Amino acid sequence: MARKRYTPEQMVSVLRQVEVLVANGKATDQACREAGIVEQTYYRWRKEYGGLKVDQAKRLKELEQENSKLKRLVAELSLDKQVLEDLARGNF
Repeated sequence: MARKRYTPEQMVSVLRQVEVLVANGKATDQACREAGIVEQTYYRWRKEYGGLKVDQAKRLKELEQENSKLKRLVAELSLDKQVLEDLARGNF
């Protein structure tokens, strides 16, 4: 079975759908099945996106992606700096 990727907006929407079903008296596992996700996914998403609005969830994902790019850049620059320092000392 192919794995479906959800956007942050879709995740928040599914969370709201499950919350409504649970509020109407359904069990969490049954509400998750009706929403098309497993219960473990629901709790993982709730931990990350619980209480966020759609636009906030989208912004969170964008910031996480930007943060990972910046971390890679810092790592590359630190490595370049170390190589240049070693060359300047003659340790090559």
